[in-house]
Amino acid sequence: MPTVDVNRDELFAALNQTYTDEQFDELCFEFGLELDEVTSEKEMITREQGGERATNACEDIIYKIDVPANRYDLLCIEGLSQALQVFLQKHTAVEYRRVEPQGGQRQKIVITPDTAKVRPHVVGAVLRNIALDETRLKSFIKLQDKLHQNICRKRTLVAIGTHDLDTLEGPFSFEALPPDQIVFQPLNETKEFSASELMSHYKGESHLKQYLHIIEDKPVYPVIYDKNRVVLSMPPIINGDHSKMTANTRNVFIECTATDLTKATVVLNILVTMFSMYCKEPFTVEAVDVEWVDGSVHTYPELKYRTESVSVADINGKVGINESAEKLSSVLTKMCLTSELSEDKESIAVTIPPTRSDVMHACDIVEDVAIAYGYNNIEFVLPQTCTIGKQLPMNKLTDLLRADVAQAGFTEALTFTLCSRADVSTSLMHPIEEVPAVHIGNPKTLEFQVARTTLLPGILKTVASNRNVALPLKLFEISDIVVRDEAAEVGAKNLRRLCAVHYGKRPGFEIMHGLLDRLMQLREIPCTKDGSGYCLEASEDPTYFPGRCASVVAKGQKIGTLAVLHPDVLKNFELNLPCAVLDLAMEPLL
Repeated sequence: MPTVDVNRDELFAALNQTYTDEQFDELCFEFGLELDEVTSEKEMITREQGGERATNACEDIIYKIDVPANRYDLLCIEGLSQALQVFLQKHTAVEYRRVEPQGGQRQKIVITPDTAKVRPHVVGAVLRNIALDETRLKSFIKLQDKLHQNICRKRTLVAIGTHDLDTLEGPFSFEALPPDQIVFQPLNETKEFSASELMSHYKGESHLKQYLHIIEDKPVYPVIYDKNRVVLSMPPIINGDHSKMTANTRNVFIECTATDLTKATVVLNILVTMFSMYCKEPFTVEAVDVEWVDGSVHTYPELKYRTESVSVADINGKVGINESAEKLSSVLTKMCLTSELSEDKESIAVTIPPTRSDVMHACDIVEDVAIAYGYNNIEFVLPQTCTIGKQLPMNKLTDLLRADVAQAGFTEALTFTLCSRADVSTSLMHPIEEVPAVHIGNPKTLEFQVARTTLLPGILKTVASNRNVALPLKLFEISDIVVRDEAAEVGAKNLRRLCAVHYGKRPGFEIMHGLLDRLMQLREIPCTKDGSGYCLEASEDPTYFPGRCASVVAKGQKIGTLAVLHPDVLKNFELNLPCAVLDLAMEPLL
């Protein structure tokens, strides 16, 4: 959960009410938040850097508040105070409006085709006649940072640029150029850099170097120019110093470049709705046109209000209450959700504002009802059906078998579920075409290309990594494998297997046979050949030594293999001593 740091006195001033720490903690709980810590800037610096660094630090009380990860409207003091005032029913939810510029001509951003190679989307807006000061400007910057770390996924999906519009002249162009052709003075620098020089310059900078990888390998870098070819920003790295915002800025131009247009519109909506309260005409945002590559023109910010219909019976049933439609409607207003009742009062049409991008389905509205109604106010009732939780039979069986195999002198190994294609095919002397493996679509490493179809490769790798341990090595694993299954809903299924190996100067076939007998004894399956118990039948498999391979047959079906590994398989896993294997399916033993 993101943590928002807010000055206590500023928050209380915005709420027009003071609270004790305990009272505010209770308010946070009722609203679905958590007051994580009460501290101060001086206390934080003392704790992190020592008392000497904190001599001149501010001693104002700071509340650290944990907010839900999808409540982007609560990431700043402006949004938090508005939401709490509505929750406390001191104010009603505000209505945000997109307005036209006084001159009649909107600012415009034109996207060029080459941007598709790096960041194809951009959206924009203008906050006109905004009244900023140092405190509000810091809050504005902190909100950008919170959004960058959260929904923007560290600027990989969206990068935000904010500028003093009075220092620029539209229309603007969003372009992608070779690094050496982009030259400008970046924010807080005293000289101009080319984009290539800038990337090298920031590799030693702790804050910005984490974003360099997003574009440094691209043939072109994104850049935004104004009409006079002044660089606004080189997203997602840095803004230009020319259009730097200050506390005296009165007209703010916001641009969000993105690889995900939906995320960009959400981020823009949050930024403008939170700080439009400081505009001369509060809660209004000036529209900006964006001309796409195909020539079509789209207007931002969208600031869309949408309606979701929810059944009254559904809300009552899921929350566990029995309230009228009127009561539920009034409860929803506390969460900034206005609503209208249907004529039969069996459903509620809920209007979702642009600040509540977290409300995606009816179930999200039900959750807001539960929060606003108060979890402590929901009557505690026992469920009508009585159920008793217990362990799945397969898990219970394998847990018991683990203990018994360990008592037989074997050491349990836990290996990766993913492995390379070679591990399940050529290393085991089988062509990959014959292996029913589930392949990873875009593997990041050669070691993790497929889901394992047998536990054997993982155990053999474990043996290879422990060859300096005293012999013999006796290892086992009981875990799941994954195989393709066209009949399954997802095209694959998990199967529980047991695999044990004996690696030493002698193969230890008789030891593995003894382990098999012990397992069957535990499951009360006798050794017979009449089909009522289990037996061994000679078989051939390229993985195992010819004439030293047997199928384990129980109650008429093959459930596993008892064999000695082929020398070539041992060589493939960098082993040089004989090894016996027991591989069993667990499902038939239930």
